[in-house]
Amino acid sequence: MGDGDGWAECDQGHTHWGRFGAAGLLAYHRDADGRMWILLQQRAWWGLGGGTWGMFGGATHSHEDGVTGALRETAEECTLDTTLVRVRGTRVEDHGGWAFTSVIGALDEKVDVKPASRETRRAEWVRLEEVDDRKLFAPFERSWPLLREGMKGLVLVVDGANVVGSRPDGWWKDRAGANARLRDSLKVLNEGVRGLPPGPVAFDLCFPEIVLVVEGAARPVADEPVDGVRVVAAPGNGDDHIVDIVRRSEPDTEYLVVTADRELRARCEDAGASVTGPRWLLDRVARR
Repeated sequence: MGDGDGWAECDQGHTHWGRFGAAGLLAYHRDADGRMWILLQQRAWWGLGGGTWGMFGGATHSHEDGVTGALRETAEECTLDTTLVRVRGTRVEDHGGWAFTSVIGALDEKVDVKPASRETRRAEWVRLEEVDDRKLFAPFERSWPLLREGMKGLVLVVDGANVVGSRPDGWWKDRAGANARLRDSLKVLNEGVRGLPPGPVAFDLCFPEIVLVVEGAARPVADEPVDGVRVVAAPGNGDDHIVDIVRRSEPDTEYLVVTADRELRARCEDAGASVTGPRWLLDRVARR
């Protein structure tokens, strides 16, 4: 047992399992035919909500965040290798003094998953359209309508030339150096992004794929790969390349473009992307 195991009361007068809150993993996979599959746990008969279906998860410990707790609990309750999960984001249901964190993550393959503890009666991949046909664990049943809309990833596309130009740091003297500094500062966003603008995805905490588009004299920055940020050198005009990126829409993917260029903003929105300004991005980088 960890220090999170135990009962707690919230400000609404309800009793919940998890002294420091609880978390669960909603893992999904889209197959080659476009069908969406959800990994569900059937809870053991002897436990709370015995025989019902829901997410793998449980109490978080005092030293854990929601993502860490959800992945640990899942690994304890089934055979899924949680290192294969690409965490997309979290949604928090706050009861006042106690909260449940739903962690949404994608899997590239519909791997075989079996029970690994007494808490799990069965583990099964269920078609998205058939989840409501199961007898669901009551808290999961309440949150499912919102969670099913959140099974998508976010690609954060940064207009390097425009964002660099918004900062008076000598970029006009050394465009490559300024873009390299921007690239390095973006790595911190891999720890999670809060306060997304309305539109792309409804996560309290998001883990986006970060794409920095560079052009002109800054193109050599793309030849210096770093972990956590994909740098793309536009073969021609950077704006055109950004529009090409967001037009290549992929299943379960939303795009958020960072730029203050009005024409590019309009073109990206016409292509179905959301757009925000450099200040939003720089505020989040500066807070780390």
